[in-house]
Amino acid sequence: MAISVVMPALEMAQETGKLISWLKKEGDSVAKGDMLLEIETDKAVMEIESPGDGILAAISAQPGAEIPVGQTIAWIVGPGETPPTESAPTQSGRRSDAVKEVVAQTEAAPAAVSTAAREARISPKARRLAKEKGVDLSKVRGSGPGGEILADDILATTAPAQAAPPAETAGGLILGPVARLMASRTAQSWTTVPHFFVTRDVDATNLMAARERQLALVEQDRGVKLTFTDLLVQRVGRTLARHPRVNASWADDTIRMNQGIHVALAMAVDDGVVAAVILDADKVDLGGIAVQRRDLGERARAGKLRPSDIAGATFTISNLGMFNVDSFSAIITPPQAAILAVGRVADRIVAVNGQPAVRPMMSLTLSSDHRVIDGAGAARFMNDLVLALEAEENKAL
Repeated sequence: MAISVVMPALEMAQETGKLISWLKKEGDSVAKGDMLLEIETDKAVMEIESPGDGILAAISAQPGAEIPVGQTIAWIVGPGETPPTESAPTQSGRRSDAVKEVVAQTEAAPAAVSTAAREARISPKARRLAKEKGVDLSKVRGSGPGGEILADDILATTAPAQAAPPAETAGGLILGPVARLMASRTAQSWTTVPHFFVTRDVDATNLMAARERQLALVEQDRGVKLTFTDLLVQRVGRTLARHPRVNASWADDTIRMNQGIHVALAMAVDDGVVAAVILDADKVDLGGIAVQRRDLGERARAGKLRPSDIAGATFTISNLGMFNVDSFSAIITPPQAAILAVGRVADRIVAVNGQPAVRPMMSLTLSSDHRVIDGAGAARFMNDLVLALEAEENKAL
């Protein structure tokens, strides 16, 4: 029986995906799980697996095409089998915030969205702005839950483009897909999200001691080397549980409280930065976090991140300590409300009980969306996080 290959949904707000390339050609034999094609979303370029065994046939989409989620773009057929002449009901890979796996084909869903349904997914403010600025809503891609068109989407559409000289005359670089996405999303965030920043210094003495105490245990039990990032993810996850507003999102001119705490780690790859997600960071033990972080890092460096690896983040950590950066401010990833920038641990002279002393210190900077978090809320979160990182009882966590 022929199996349809559809454009999957890898994100809550995704309505289309861009086909980057086919990794198999028509007529090739494929097995379930083989990497079949590459697609681009707002967050990353992902490789998509074959949904079954057979022969790749009837490819109907070419690289560069923007394709609606759920639309059939090829078929997997058996030997001597002919692909259906009419498209069967397509399937989507939509996911909810709490889901831990993204499945490319789950529940049947129509490829096109009815006019009435689309109208219901436009915020009143976005509709007003679109009318004022003469924006064709049918050409706007919504970034809100379920593909809602938000005011920020209209503003991003109408933002003036900056002209650039041709690459051959300006000596410019040709950006790859990940770098293009990163440039687009960070520019949109910086120009539409009201950022503010809170910075705290942390005495890492007890944190370093906790890592040393747990290092051999985690390596023995899980076969992975414990890092400061693992400790940070655990402490951040548990602190977010006490500060749900910092774990919230801004969507459709409202604050959405997220049920799960899923911490994304910004990871450098050859073509830019990707954010891979540690699920349920407030509940997973330290060894479990270390294993997730290692596996995600390996897949990111190999360009093999799965759809589920980048979906559902509610908060992000960006750590540049390994590059000897003392401190920096990071740009928020919408619709998340905050991101934590982490500098290196380095010896500094600080006052301890009124006397100068050398302590291993690191700087943390929280970037917050002022529509969701106020200054006092950010300060309270940072204070509790610092207390958790400096606590003497770290050995028990």
